[in-house]
Amino acid sequence: MCCSPSANNSALEKFDDHLRLAVTSITDSALSDAQWLQASMPIKHGGLEIRRVTSLAAPALLDLAASTLVLQEQILAQFRCPRDSFLDSYLSPWSTSAGPPPDPLPSKQSFWDNPGLQADRALIENSFVEPSQKARFLASLAPHSGDWLLALPIANCGLRLDDEAVRVAVGMCLGLSLCVPHSCPCGEQVDVQRLHATVCKKCQVESPDTKS
Repeated sequence: MCCSPSANNSALEKFDDHLRLAVTSITDSALSDAQWLQASMPIKHGGLEIRRVTSLAAPALLDLAASTLVLQEQILAQFRCPRDSFLDSYLSPWSTSAGPPPDPLPSKQSFWDNPGLQADRALIENSFVEPSQKARFLASLAPHSGDWLLALPIANCGLRLDDEAVRVAVGMCLGLSLCVPHSCPCGEQVDVQRLHATVCKKCQVESPDTKS
């Protein structure tokens, strides 16, 4: 994606569809569009860092083109070469949505990526219908809330999560259905998101039919 102008290639969407199916299979859950969008966000933005290639194609090429402009000019100084038309074609829609970039062009991909991330975050937040959904998303943005995704899975150090623990952690991050509604031994009802287990000492470790 850094070296090839692929932002409009239909194969990128097919690749993203396979990524989404993989996450669905691993978590044993059906992801809504908003949940898949959150999963594709960087960890510090409340996601799982499973980046969609459709969102990265343009920032990746813009980053490489901007960071090598000076070198290109030095190499091609004695030759008459047309301006990079691909760079112009990528800059135009980016500038339309995010405003004109500074001169010289920034050489950090995060700069080119940020407007798209902010737009995706707005879509995620606009999908909320319950206050608890917003609270969950804000919790995923808190410092260190995604550190478990960065830990090396070393069993001897107690850092390796089993499959069910990963499924529950992902489910709580994205708001997935983790179990069927049932009664807790304390008498309270446990909903599909199983949040009651985080506040009740009597809640079963393994809820009935934990898989959604």
